[in-house]
Amino acid sequence: MCGIFGFVKTKESAGISNKNLLRGLVKLSESRGKESSGIAYRTNDNIGVFKMPERGSRLIKSPTYKKIIADNLKAPFAIIGHARLVTNGLLEDNLNNQPVIKDGIIGIHNGIIVNDHRIWTRFNNLSKNSGVDTEALLALIKHFEKNGKSLPGAVTASFKEIEGTASVALLFNNFPYLMLATNNGSLYFTEKDDLLIFASEELFLKSLLNKTDPAESKIQRIEPNEAYLIKINNLEKIKFSLNDTGNNKFYSIEPQIMLNINDSSNYKKGGSNLPPSLIVDIKMPEKFPVLDNSRINLLKRCSKCILPETMPFINFDTNGVCNYCHNHQKIKLRSESDIKQLILNSKNNDSKFDCIVPLSGGRDSSFALHYTKEVLGLNPIAYSYDWGMLTDLGRRNQARMCGKLGVEHILISADIRKKRNNIRKNVIAWLKKPDLGIIPLFMAGDKQYFHYANQLRKNIGGAAVLYAENPLEKTNFKSGFCGIPPVFRGEHLFNIGLANKLKLGGYYLKEYIKNPSLINSSLIDTIDAYISSYFIPHDYMSLYLYKKWNEQEIVSTLVEKYNWELATDTKTSWRIGDGTAAFYNLIYYAVAGFTEIDTFRSNQIREGEITRDLALKLAHEENNPRYESIKWYCDIIGIDFKDALNKILSIPKLF
Repeated sequence: MCGIFGFVKTKESAGISNKNLLRGLVKLSESRGKESSGIAYRTNDNIGVFKMPERGSRLIKSPTYKKIIADNLKAPFAIIGHARLVTNGLLEDNLNNQPVIKDGIIGIHNGIIVNDHRIWTRFNNLSKNSGVDTEALLALIKHFEKNGKSLPGAVTASFKEIEGTASVALLFNNFPYLMLATNNGSLYFTEKDDLLIFASEELFLKSLLNKTDPAESKIQRIEPNEAYLIKINNLEKIKFSLNDTGNNKFYSIEPQIMLNINDSSNYKKGGSNLPPSLIVDIKMPEKFPVLDNSRINLLKRCSKCILPETMPFINFDTNGVCNYCHNHQKIKLRSESDIKQLILNSKNNDSKFDCIVPLSGGRDSSFALHYTKEVLGLNPIAYSYDWGMLTDLGRRNQARMCGKLGVEHILISADIRKKRNNIRKNVIAWLKKPDLGIIPLFMAGDKQYFHYANQLRKNIGGAAVLYAENPLEKTNFKSGFCGIPPVFRGEHLFNIGLANKLKLGGYYLKEYIKNPSLINSSLIDTIDAYISSYFIPHDYMSLYLYKKWNEQEIVSTLVEKYNWELATDTKTSWRIGDGTAAFYNLIYYAVAGFTEIDTFRSNQIREGEITRDLALKLAHEENNPRYESIKWYCDIIGIDFKDALNKILSIPKLF
């Protein structure tokens, strides 16, 4: 998460200006976070910070930024910058934005430290001033340094205390060095003569160098659990391992005179419509409407699976068995022993990574990352598209996986404020004229996921995309409510045929005419979603067509090996990283009497994985509305929780 970048310049020289170099890095890194931004600089006699709760392209237009560039960037100097995707710590309080200042250390951080609360408790002598996890790492470094460790030793000891992912760049008020360190390899640098440039992604440096000096574009990756101290005056580098069990010596280098940190940021605390970062912190209203599911329990259901009579296009034979069961084709697994070689055969030789693993933070993709790295022994790169509806729990689980495995994580961040505003408009419009067929409008903003996966594949040299699509998760009813009959053949989730794709588009057009308030700024997202889902190439390998999907194996592996986090408001481990699922499943359950859980558990019955009795029991438990998650969703997009709940529960039932 987030993007970090910067450069060290030992002397002024011809070529790209400081201003243009920094502008290029800001613009490129903005793809990883658009919610806030900031920079910090250090010269021999000056050190300072400037940040604001705005995207980088706005920061560089501010008068304060322009003054810093004009007055302070005199060689030799180091400058670091940050593009933030908010994972914890409200952005409206600028103390939470980066760079973070702590005990004479200025730090920028890409990743999530998932155990920061435990760190503050364990090291109770440390002072906490913000809500951002980065502060815990900086406090640890200073703590170990004060207790006799050298600077590399203090950094090494601190990294051993953290869980999650951390790629950092640090400046110090008493040492004339830039430090770069990472536990998952999401950090690159290039140098030539008097200049060293670093960034979170290799692509950013390639793009920058291709514009300035394409002949000299050698880029070096900082490997997982590796760190560098880079002297600002001459680019002298000290390399050390974060796995070192000893106390790394700082050689003969002594601290300089301590510099006062000039902070040009405005630390005004403001209100926010964002909820706390942890679901357990959400305060529920004392009284709110609760779904009465007594009528749902009376629905006629298939005698073999658990699909109810309200399922689109369902019919039952004389024995009560539904057509979905009659037409089900069991999953035909390919040979698991073939998958490694197939992955290697599909990658280009010039790619340093064996494959791309799209990582949502959910159980299936998390296990896929584990399986690729630990079982197959491959070198994957993880990829995520964050559109603002990934829960904090999902983000923390992404960090757990990548940090523990030492896997680089490429994250593309949408304009999250814009995305959430689009969702709000669509939800408000939908609640005026509800229609089950167009509920997927709420999720339209995430489908660019496929576009960026294809783009990343090209950028890193053509590695295979190993998708964690679970064939048991087919939800034919979503298009079924649009009048599209179920497709029983095919293993992929977006397989409905060209004629039905066009019919689906026509259905949406009709709904737009019926409900003009749906025609808003989200329309571009909707069109992109339609194209990305049905018309761009989905040339991916699907892990669970080779490796049998096993719920118990997946969950136990993730929890026991990676301390993978489960939700507090549901017993299921499915969809807990998806911030929209609890909301739309409540609608389906309240109006139609079933959810994705019912279709999923029914597919498990057909595959012989569970009994009907167990499926009924699980569905009964897992269909209980997740009110805490629904409240989070309403708060995030800016609608009233109780009002939305009342309107949903008042929609006429299909039963």
